[in-house]
Amino acid sequence: MRSKPLWPFAAALLLAVSGVLQGVAAEDEAAPRSTVWVVDLDGAVGPASADLVIRAIEDASEANAEALVIRMDTPGGLDKSMRDLVKAILAAEVPVITYVSPDGARAASAGTYIAYASHIAAMAPATNIGSSTPVSIAPAGPTPNPRPPRPAPEPEGSGDEVEDQAPEPAGQPAADAMTKKVVNDAVAYLQSLAEKRGRNVEWAEKTVREGANVRATEAVEQNIVDLLAPNLAALLTDLDGREVNINDEVRTLVTANAELRFVETDWRHELLSIITDPSIAYGLLIIGVYGLILEFYNPGMLFPAATGIICLLLGAYGLQMLPINYAGLALIVIGLGMLIAEAVTPTYGVLGVGGVIAFVMGSVMLMDTDLPGYQLPLPIIAGFAVSAGGIAFFVIGSAVRARRSRVVTGQEGMVGAAALVLEDFDGEGTVRAFGEIWRAESEAPLKKDEQVRIKAVNGLVLRVEGLGAGSAAVKEPSAGGARGVRPSQE
Repeated sequence: MRSKPLWPFAAALLLAVSGVLQGVAAEDEAAPRSTVWVVDLDGAVGPASADLVIRAIEDASEANAEALVIRMDTPGGLDKSMRDLVKAILAAEVPVITYVSPDGARAASAGTYIAYASHIAAMAPATNIGSSTPVSIAPAGPTPNPRPPRPAPEPEGSGDEVEDQAPEPAGQPAADAMTKKVVNDAVAYLQSLAEKRGRNVEWAEKTVREGANVRATEAVEQNIVDLLAPNLAALLTDLDGREVNINDEVRTLVTANAELRFVETDWRHELLSIITDPSIAYGLLIIGVYGLILEFYNPGMLFPAATGIICLLLGAYGLQMLPINYAGLALIVIGLGMLIAEAVTPTYGVLGVGGVIAFVMGSVMLMDTDLPGYQLPLPIIAGFAVSAGGIAFFVIGSAVRARRSRVVTGQEGMVGAAALVLEDFDGEGTVRAFGEIWRAESEAPLKKDEQVRIKAVNGLVLRVEGLGAGSAAVKEPSAGGARGVRPSQE
């Protein structure tokens, strides 16, 4: 029997396999890749960094991103900025994954709250999380003495009365009560986040009350975070297929081979970073006040006024985003007001010295937090205080010199000046002084064109005397030499 050739069947099989492979490839090309957004939170949590991450969450939600990864390395930050960011994460319509990275990074203090609020929290090796005790804004009071033990009751009939309870120690510092309130609030807040995300509730209390801190491996073991990933690519691989709850809707993450989109900082972030620096905001405020003062003394210059208004607005905007002490701000304003009053109505140092003292005290009290990076450096305060004091004492010195100098205006400024006799007279006549014609009186006869000296001014009449033989000629002053008195014209 003659066998049939096999090559037609082989060719058909190859064509079929090729078609299947092409179809699969076409489906892969047609299927859109998921997009994962990545934003960096590097440094202290403040108004600028919180604004950057919050806007990234909003933009990622509008772009229907698969997820948003916050790469975090922070020592902590401001409570208000942290709470604003946590609220944005809890209300996000996109899964938010906090990733403490790179190796050696930390999620301390405010970073712990952000990690707990995220839908998924991950850490890189050699990182740590914790130390979430709030930084006290009040000086710590002395530790109260423990209550003495209750004395044993005396036998009945002894006649000695026993107090039911030992008295409470007097002078319990109010700072202790405030510290307890702040700590209890922080504990409840972090525990509520732990319950919402199914994380370790007991450790949440421990990290706030005791400042507990754990390594990345311990954090995964104790259900503080969800994943341990060496890099971003490994994190996306581990996230693929995980389920998250977004506003009571369960979503399955598709992050394998996802396209990454990194959020870049823009001019708004850079501007906020600058003006929310306490030193910059403080300097803008002071420069703005000086600009308005300069415009007040030199009306019409416009440039100082424009510069002052812009600096004042920027400084005020920066300060209102920071935790400031309004008593300190009021002292600064009062101090500057006293310096301005010293310049307008010199008090020979009373208002000037008081203004400098109020200015320095207000500057020291201005920032209402002990967080590193949010305190006004003493050299900055000293520099502005010296400049303010220098201006005040310059004004004081000018006033003292003006008081000691010879008066050159009004009637006092006319005494001793020269005048020119316009006609021969004995007793009363006319003279020219300061470019004007005056009535004059003299005890001795005077000749026309003779130079005389003004002895006194009696209303609109000058009392004059001759210079005498051998006296040096006195030049008649110009019309602008003395002002404030006008003669009667004849």
